[in-house]
Amino acid sequence: MSHPSDSRFRDGFMPGRFALLLALLIFAAFPSVLIGLQTFVLRDYGFFAYPLAHFQRACFWHGELPFWNPCNNCGVPFLAQWNTLPLYPPSLIYLLLPLTWSLSFFCLLHLWFAGLGMFFLARRWSGNSFAAGFAGVAFAFNGFTLNLLMWPSHIATFAWMPWVVLAVELAWRAGGRQIILAAFAGALQMLAGGPEIIFLTWTLLLALWIQQLLIRGRTAAAPRNTLLWRFPLVVVLVIALSAAQLLPFLDLVAHSQRDSSYADLRWSMPGRGWVNFLVPMAFGGTSNAGVFFQHGQAWTSSYYLGLGTLWLALLALWMGRDFVESKSKICLLGGIALAGLIFALGENTPVLPLVRQLIPQLSFITYPIKYILLVVFIAPLLAAYALANLPLVRQRLSRLAILGGILLALIIGILFWVWRYPMPGDDVHATLLNGCSRFLFLALTGAVLLLLARNTTSSLTRFAPLLLLLVAWLDVFTHEPTQNPAAQPWIYQPGLSRTKLALQPQPALGGSRAMLSPMAANAFVHLASDHPQDNFVAKRLGDCADANLLDAVPKVDGFFSLTPRESDDMLALFYRTTNADYPRLEDFLGVSQITAPGKLFEWQARTTYLPLVTAGQQPVFIDDARFESHLTNPDFDGAKVVFLPDSARALVTVTHSTNATVLGARFGNRTVDAAVDAAGPALVVVAQTYYHNWHADVDGKPVLLLRANHAFQAVQVPAGRHTLHLAYVDRAFQIGAAISAVTWLNCLVGLLLFRHPAGPAPKTAPRAAAII
Repeated sequence: MSHPSDSRFRDGFMPGRFALLLALLIFAAFPSVLIGLQTFVLRDYGFFAYPLAHFQRACFWHGELPFWNPCNNCGVPFLAQWNTLPLYPPSLIYLLLPLTWSLSFFCLLHLWFAGLGMFFLARRWSGNSFAAGFAGVAFAFNGFTLNLLMWPSHIATFAWMPWVVLAVELAWRAGGRQIILAAFAGALQMLAGGPEIIFLTWTLLLALWIQQLLIRGRTAAAPRNTLLWRFPLVVVLVIALSAAQLLPFLDLVAHSQRDSSYADLRWSMPGRGWVNFLVPMAFGGTSNAGVFFQHGQAWTSSYYLGLGTLWLALLALWMGRDFVESKSKICLLGGIALAGLIFALGENTPVLPLVRQLIPQLSFITYPIKYILLVVFIAPLLAAYALANLPLVRQRLSRLAILGGILLALIIGILFWVWRYPMPGDDVHATLLNGCSRFLFLALTGAVLLLLARNTTSSLTRFAPLLLLLVAWLDVFTHEPTQNPAAQPWIYQPGLSRTKLALQPQPALGGSRAMLSPMAANAFVHLASDHPQDNFVAKRLGDCADANLLDAVPKVDGFFSLTPRESDDMLALFYRTTNADYPRLEDFLGVSQITAPGKLFEWQARTTYLPLVTAGQQPVFIDDARFESHLTNPDFDGAKVVFLPDSARALVTVTHSTNATVLGARFGNRTVDAAVDAAGPALVVVAQTYYHNWHADVDGKPVLLLRANHAFQAVQVPAGRHTLHLAYVDRAFQIGAAISAVTWLNCLVGLLLFRHPAGPAPKTAPRAAAII
């Protein structure tokens, strides 16, 4: 609770002023990116986010939704991936504006939106705009949030987190139009498509809601029965509003390589990872394009909160009982943050493996380090509580000093640890410098906090709040080498690799594919130049990850979170080792260019590849469990034989090979058209990923689409000349879109009916309604 004597600070950061200040801080951090001289490039931004945005943009300007990506993984669902942002309305920013600038701007705009959302949430909870301003800066500028800039989907989802928490809490308190506004906020976060962040957002809200039910059961602040139905109603509305995206995603998950037994504990926080909250460059290195990463953890380049945020958050936890009106919430937030920290340690403690056994669905969350986002979200709020209670802090200055002394002692201990027992790959000199600079920021933060704690109105004291924010920003801005290297925009020029390499034949949609050798694919994962621009261009020429989309080059592999289960099985044949070589299977896949032996950036032409649509093969029915031995057999000939699952035996009348000719084939983003002339009933085989949303018709009449060669497509045609048409039709999307459209319409009508906001909280406990 703020004190009357603190009005000099409480109202110092009005929303407009804070929004402008935050925008200036973001511009100071990324000036060349915002004015378009450079663009982000590091890791997944260059090899996943930008190529997918390029593909989505191409579909948009052709007047179609990007349901299917035909250029990766021999074809893979696109819209259903969810993290591809196909239905997120703010995606229009990069769909309409020049992509090399607008996608980076999209990410930075959400960074600003994240800080603004935390400002409003912290202001409501703490009742103090200065404390809220600090929380907003701390949430926008910390190592974890800055790392998320490489993923447009993740930064957008994370930016919505404080807005959703704020809106949903208002909804269960006030009802009326607040319920609809909360549903809109939740739906927009859903459409942004970061599943783990969304899950943890609503887990946090569930905990807050349960706490409110318990508190309201003991007080007369508000009827508990209203809380019982308002929160579930918001959840139902959010699901309905985003059903157009959720239903295709859940459908893909059900048919993907991930299930409840899927587990990936890589990139947990190391057991020593806590030291990076204090000395961010301890126990790691900068071998990846000059960006620092911990040893054994490479998902986030940092989760450094800033010493000021950490100091104040710990102070709030220690003094929580003294903050009478907010102690229950501080206690809950502290418990959730601790749970997030323990879960982030992954296999380094027995906790998460045990919980995953009890709740197998948690296995869908890969990389346990992601749980640290709970700490990153909660720490600024706890810091805001400490700043909002400066009078009490002033009375307990010894606690502030003790905590500062502990942090100082820990930094000294960590530096001694690094100096005395360095790990392989440590840059001890850089770590020591990094630790010494943290000394400086700890001292600066302490000096400003002492200045704030003084009950004076001097001119220096008036500027202390702004000074604290600037120190916090500068602390994070300088805590390690840049997390988001930028490069010149020309590196994303469409068709660059086709121009530079001039391959013959050129892989093209419906013609043939390129294929990274297993050795090259593995080498690209570990290749990291000191210069991010050179690193990207070199890998792009090798069609690394999804960079092939920039050149419209179809290829065998790709980089996606979810792939159809059988497609993943097929890719595993090639890429589970570095020496897999199945030339006859490569022929069937239409591979006309493959990475040259022992090379990374050179291609070798293949002349024995088959067309992507063939006909007349003899069917052989096999058990799915035996597909590998059949497809990798040196005698396999995709032009003469096709393997079908035993379950299709009763559905196929063709028993032998047939004299059949494919007269022509044309591939689109979600269609395949071919003309076939067969002497008798024949099978037409399409070397494109089988997925149940593909439908076939022959001469305009629907026919059964078969799964062929374990992961591809086949259709049975009668004798004679016929036209074959395959189309991707997502029934889950159609149903979801209908549900979403009706719900959006009804919510908009409801918003018009609730023309006036709900009245103020009951007078019986006005402060409790805002703080508890």
